[in-house]
Parts: sequence; structure tokens; C-alpha cells
Amino acid sequence: MINLSAMLAENCTKSAVLFNSKKRILEYIAELAHQQLPEISEYSILEALMTREKLGSTGIGGGIAIPHGKLDCVQQPMLIFVVSKDAIPFDAIDNQAVDIFCGILIPKEQCQTHLATLAGIAKLLSQKELTKKIRHAESDAHLYQLLIEYSQLAGEA
Repeated sequence: MINLSAMLAENCTKSAVLFNSKKRILEYIAELAHQQLPEISEYSILEALMTREKLGSTGIGGGIAIPHGKLDCVQQPMLIFVVSKDAIPFDAIDNQAVDIFCGILIPKEQCQTHLATLAGIAKLLSQKELTKKIRHAESDAHLYQLLIEYSQLAGEA
């Protein structure tokens, strides 16, 4: 399983945000990532996310999307976890609106890391009990704690 605590900062975990479009939620993910990686412009991060979205939606179904992008300047995988108060149309594979977004920035040359991170996040978010709790997280700190707790439990399984 993936080590979420190494990739996810508490200030990159946001619950009950209010956005109403795919573009705006991706802009917000880019903004949060830029705060953690000030050497990379918000525009570059957004461009990496949008480039991947143009290949096909990263909405994996069940109200979940994993927008991701590869960047030269990223040294290790980084997660940005955002839960929208209201679900947003996202062109997901099941045509359902999305409210759980796990943005991932990956070093450009680390293809295996990229695939392992995506698989680990998808596996973690396939737990219905967890996604229900994520949707009802009372605060950013509560959301962060849930994610870390469940990823540690998954690592022990």
C-alpha cells in the first residue's frame, strides 16, 4: 500500500469546499499544490492536470476523481485531497457528478511510482465505509486524520 503520510500534507486536505465546475476545482487543486511547491507555478500545475484530463476524464466513478499530472520539478509524489460540498459534473466514466477529488503530482520520469500511486489511491477510495466518512468529515483536520488512519490500516492488512 502507499504511504499517504509521506505524500499528503494536512494543509492540502480540504473538506466541504464550494466550487461548481471541473475547471475551478482543478484550479483550486493547482493553487493548493503551488502553496506546497512554490517553485512550481500554479499555471504549470494546472496545465499538467488539464493535459491529462484532455486524454480522458480522471473521474473513476462513484463520485470520485483522481486528477493527476507529471511534472519535471516534482521530486516525489504529492497528493492534494479535496471534498466538494456539492458534487460537480466531471465527465466521470459512470456519468455521475464528483465530490471526492484526489489530485496527484508525480515526477515526470517515475512511471512505476505513478502507476503504483494511482492504484493505491484507487484501492483506498474503493472502501465504501471510508468514502462515506470522507463525505461527512467535519473539518479539514478530521478529513486528513481519516485518510492517514485508513491508509495505515490498509498497509497493515
